[in-house]
Amino acid sequence: MSLKIRLTRGGTKKRPYYRIVVADARAPRDGRFIERIGSYNPMLPKDAQRVVLDLEKAKAWIAKGAQPTDRVGRFIHDADASAWAWKAGSNLKKGEPGQKAKELATEKAEKEEARKTAIAEAKAASKAAKEAPVEEAPAEEAPAAEAEAPAAEAAAEEKSE
Repeated sequence: MSLKIRLTRGGTKKRPYYRIVVADARAPRDGRFIERIGSYNPMLPKDAQRVVLDLEKAKAWIAKGAQPTDRVGRFIHDADASAWAWKAGSNLKKGEPGQKAKELATEKAEKEEARKTAIAEAKAASKAAKEAPVEEAPAEEAPAAEAEAPAAEAAAEEKSE
């Protein structure tokens, strides 16, 4: 039989009050318990005594093999650190983003990568354009071709007259 030191809820709606009990792990939360060893009133101010715990009974039950839940383990550790070494919970899945958030993150990363490559290509193209020698010959040919065209038109008009 595995034993748990846990909270059972009492009080009314929106006015919680908890008892710290030792119970069989298979028993329901607010159901049958073996022994009551304290209480927890979260409605009291933080500077008041919210947790009342019989530490000797808690140590005795831990010695018998009872495992406190995370919250009760923290209460026992706060009362006497040598009674129970409380460790932070290890719910690794809780902080992990959901599937949709992961998809959005990958899309955002792909867009950012594409943007960075486009910027790098534009910088490389502008650098290549600055380093390339300036070609002035095509610029000079264009005005010459325009000058020949009016001269040819003028010669054609003289012949027709």
